[in-house]
Amino acid sequence: MPIEVRLAWRNLWRQPKRTLLTTGAMVFSNVLLVFMISLQVGMYGLMIENGLKVFTGHLQVQAPGYIDDAKMRLVVPDAVALAGKLRDVDGISAAARGSTFALASSEDRTYGMAVMGVEPDHEPDVSSLPGLIGAGRYLDAADAAEIVIGKRLARNLKVDVGDELTLLGSGLDGSFAATVVTIAGLFETGIPDIDRGIGALPIGHFQDVFYMGDAAHMIVAVAPSLEAVPAAVAAVESQLPADGELVVHDWDALVPELRQSINADLGGALFMYGVLVVLVAFSVLNTQLMSVLERTREFGIVMALGLKPGRLGRLVLLEAALMGLIGVFAGAFLGGLLTLYFSVNGFTYPGLEEMAAQFNLPGRLHPEVTLLSLFAGPLVVFAFTLLATAYPAFRLRRLKPVEAMRAA
Repeated sequence: MPIEVRLAWRNLWRQPKRTLLTTGAMVFSNVLLVFMISLQVGMYGLMIENGLKVFTGHLQVQAPGYIDDAKMRLVVPDAVALAGKLRDVDGISAAARGSTFALASSEDRTYGMAVMGVEPDHEPDVSSLPGLIGAGRYLDAADAAEIVIGKRLARNLKVDVGDELTLLGSGLDGSFAATVVTIAGLFETGIPDIDRGIGALPIGHFQDVFYMGDAAHMIVAVAPSLEAVPAAVAAVESQLPADGELVVHDWDALVPELRQSINADLGGALFMYGVLVVLVAFSVLNTQLMSVLERTREFGIVMALGLKPGRLGRLVLLEAALMGLIGVFAGAFLGGLLTLYFSVNGFTYPGLEEMAAQFNLPGRLHPEVTLLSLFAGPLVVFAFTLLATAYPAFRLRRLKPVEAMRAA
């Protein structure tokens, strides 16, 4: 072992209480950073999954231009058959879906609403909506003249399960479209815009009413995980006709505001993490500065014997680096154990499970253990530790041996 390392290690333990307190602060902050970053990564994954699970899915097959201007005539031909073909791809769930707007009229009131045509057998695989039925049941036949709507819309229309609604809209060819449907069930997502503005019909009845033939407006697909989405996009594209009449959009293109909200939240979290890192850096600065001041006379003597100030500065930096390395590895190890425990058993707080159950969501958060979450925070703390030690090390360059030896 080089003599500089032995000297640095010995110097650290000349004041063991101070070294233990400073190193302990670094370890504690690193454990906290590892757990919080892992929990945040897990929360973002949950936010994305649950946000996409309501309607959007991980990816969609659409006609070119439909994502920017959802016109009735921009359709996916033979959509139900194509969705079945995509379901044969390993790990992918898919369902065809139509979309239009119509006026919904009850005996008392009339409201505008978005009408979705869905595959009752496969929609539960790509959407959480079928699991949010609070009254009645979900759709169970592809050609039945029935509908499920949000509870807020039902309250506005003054209808309930078993009542009839008249839908008026325009067909694919521009002609007048109308039907009378029975309310099979009422859902409640907790999202006001959905609960008061959307209804779902079986896709067979939707195609008949709106003169769609065998077409729909999109095929919604779900991959096994968010990490598998790029591979799923490539697999789905390989199943599409080569004429370019259909395109595939992933969730980032379909709901860019979701990524923006995560980036905004991440900015606030980074600010809090930065405050924690700066506090640790000042703790290290205080420790190293006190260490240098206490050894001023000693430094003056060794400088008078010919030791250059640069080597003394490197010695002080090495002491801080040793403390920082203890903080990095001990913090990453303990933080990893804590995170691993909660990643298996889940993390919750009072009221979370009850609130999540209302929206058909999991009631426990699972931190995600990755190399990035394990070492990103500790390495930043280590870098700021060295940066904080730069000032005490720089003081040694201006130290004069005679004045230093006269110091009390």
